Amino acid sequence: MKINRCLACDKCQSKEHYLRCVQEEKDDVRMIFGKMEQADLVIYSTPVYVMGMSVLLKTLFDRMYGISDCKDLLVTRTGIFFHHTNREVCCKPFVALICCDSVEDETPRNIVSYFKTYSKYMEAPLAGMLVRNAGRLAGHGADPEREKYLPKLRRVHEAYEQAGRELASTGSISRSTQEKANREIVPVRMFHILKRLKPFKKRFVERARSMQG
Repeated sequence: MKINRCLACDKCQSKEHYLRCVQEEKDDVRMIFGKMEQADLVIYSTPVYVMGMSVLLKTLFDRMYGISDCKDLLVTRTGIFFHHTNREVCCKPFVALICCDSVEDETPRNIVSYFKTYSKYMEAPLAGMLVRNAGRLAGHGADPEREKYLPKLRRVHEAYEQAGRELASTGSISRSTQEKANREIVPVRMFHILKRLKPFKKRFVERARSMQG
């Protein structure tokens, strides 16, 4: 999709061009917003690029300015000072799906925080947060060969399938399913604790390099 950046021209806030972006005839954003209006739920999916979401997805969020009356100040139902938003687009229930190759918890933290804040400001129910790390180790998808030495990987894939069923039937993903989908897949006992220790990290890297070499 072609998504042009917001020009910050503020014409969408003027009487002559009220809530109509000057870019809407030049790209696909109006069509995308139209699809979102028709949807029961939106899945925002992004890889982690330099500790942030993809530029294309962030640009789409920036363009929501053009369908919101920013002079119409209010207090949201979540108790935050904000302004009018297009409820048919911005306030839809959503799932955040974040993926990265890194196993560090810090890597997706900015995006996780962003979506939690977005939920509060837009009054958009957060129906689930799926954060999948170790993408390179997992092979970026279902792979029976990798599942042989990554026993948790099959269970992660099953959790994602369960997440889809729950979204279709209830409109949200249960906490239990999210925990199973977000679990560590590195075949090292207590890895979620050990990875916080610098000496362990150094040994882990040395081992990984020897296996690659």
